[in-house]
Amino acid sequence: MTSPDDAVRALREALAFSPENVPLRRHLADTLRGFGRFDDAEKEYREALKRAPDDAALKLTLARCYLDAGKASHALVILDALVLRGELSAAGEVVRARCLLAVGDGSAASVYRRAIERDPAVADDELARKFGSTPAPAKVAADGDAEEIDADGDASEPESSIAERPKITFADVGGMQSLKDEIAIKIIEPLKNPEIFAAYGKKIGGGILMYGPPGCGKTHLARATAGEVKARFLSIGIHDVLDMYLGNSERNLHAIFEEARRSTPCVLFFDEVDALGAKRADFAGTAGRNVINQFLNELDGVKSSNEGVLVLAATNAPWSLDSAFRRPGRFDRILFVPPPDAPARASILRVLVQGKPVGAIDFERVAAKTKDFSGADLKAVVDLALEALLRDALKRGVPKPLDEKVLIEAAKQVNPSTKEWFASARNHVLYANQGGIYDDVAKYLGL
Repeated sequence: MTSPDDAVRALREALAFSPENVPLRRHLADTLRGFGRFDDAEKEYREALKRAPDDAALKLTLARCYLDAGKASHALVILDALVLRGELSAAGEVVRARCLLAVGDGSAASVYRRAIERDPAVADDELARKFGSTPAPAKVAADGDAEEIDADGDASEPESSIAERPKITFADVGGMQSLKDEIAIKIIEPLKNPEIFAAYGKKIGGGILMYGPPGCGKTHLARATAGEVKARFLSIGIHDVLDMYLGNSERNLHAIFEEARRSTPCVLFFDEVDALGAKRADFAGTAGRNVINQFLNELDGVKSSNEGVLVLAATNAPWSLDSAFRRPGRFDRILFVPPPDAPARASILRVLVQGKPVGAIDFERVAAKTKDFSGADLKAVVDLALEALLRDALKRGVPKPLDEKVLIEAAKQVNPSTKEWFASARNHVLYANQGGIYDDVAKYLGL
């Protein structure tokens, strides 16, 4: 039986005689990938692409290799480029859905549904289980319009969201001073000084899009914004909007905006907004495009005024958002939310240990050991430290307070989750920064 090394050696020897043979080089790369040698396979795929730079199938195979190697964000850069060129097949959309799922992007389900609408043969059992069952058929109402029904035969109604009044303010948010200043001039000051802004013809309202690595406090900052102006706060996730039945997603979105308009002043916050506002090119001929158009209409206040409705949105993937959302009057302020700096990390750690038995801790020293950590990473550090103390207390029968040494030891066990995000963002900064959208990221990375 031929061993893996023998097979690879034979292919390399053949390539030595025919180095420009793209199919042969791809066969070598496929073989390496099949043996789990992803780094070697990547090199061969790239060598093949140097000789056939427009081969969409070869690019898709490289993206598959990245996904197999656990580099979903790298794969997405390639797949997004294929989408822009209109060269991504239905099978490629399934790969893209897998990548989006791997990075926690909420649009994965929509992308998968689009793929099987294009070609049912690419259906994937695992993704189908993750994203749920097929929609039930529509029934025809008395007026002849299609109306979706639920499993019990009743027409589906949008769920009502409940506005809250957050008690936290900017004082409860560590660091982020430049972001607070931007939000203040766009949202807070118009509410506090309406006469001055009215004199300049500025309305109360508008939108701000916050983007950056996950776990860096975008949602916390949005809630603090509402608390700062004593406004109602509506936090909307994709599950509040997206519905498997035709037309319900648009109705849900309209109902949410109507509730915000009735509750002014109101901060309307959309988390994972890229799942609701993905590029319309991804949804040509599908119901997903209607949701995006509905979202744009609601932001414009086509049928109802948005005066007093302050729209904040957060995304980990701004490159997935349709460019129409960045038009003035919609999300016309785009703010990069970086990982917390050292003073902010120290402040976050102080908040995280409140109410726990604490000994001597130099928070600034611990913060210095947690460079590139997000707020979520810091919470993981504190949780690990407390678990270590609990294990020790159960063994010795004597509880010990949380101290600096235990925190630093716990920090060594946590890898900054922001690094993968910046690896993907770096590619977009270098190759897709039209109009300087990601200049703040470039500055942060020193590019």
